Amino acid sequence: MRTHLLEGPVLAAGVWQSGLAQVLGGLVVVAVLIGAFVFGTRVNTRELPPPDPESHPHRPESAGLPGETTEYRRPSEVPLTDGEHRLMPYNLRTTGESVPRPPSEEKRTW
Repeated sequence: MRTHLLEGPVLAAGVWQSGLAQVLGGLVVVAVLIGAFVFGTRVNTRELPPPDPESHPHRPESAGLPGETTEYRRPSEVPLTDGEHRLMPYNLRTTGESVPRPPSEEKRTW
């Protein structure tokens, strides 16, 4: 009797085609991720706590920010041009004139 003809071809459904290896690989990846999370949590608990605000140095209350200056400037006049020539940026002055006192409320134009 020829039984191997009746059984049909034997499929080579190895481990990869059955899906078992993918499931095992996924479980390994999940186990590694959980282990990394637990390890990170343990390392985080061993670190020093953040310093409290009282331990930081404080700036004097009368001092401003480093490099900060306070001054009032008189605006520069924009030169008038005729309609033929454009006013280019290099034709303008960079800043206005420094004034020691603030202008009065009537003179402020904004």
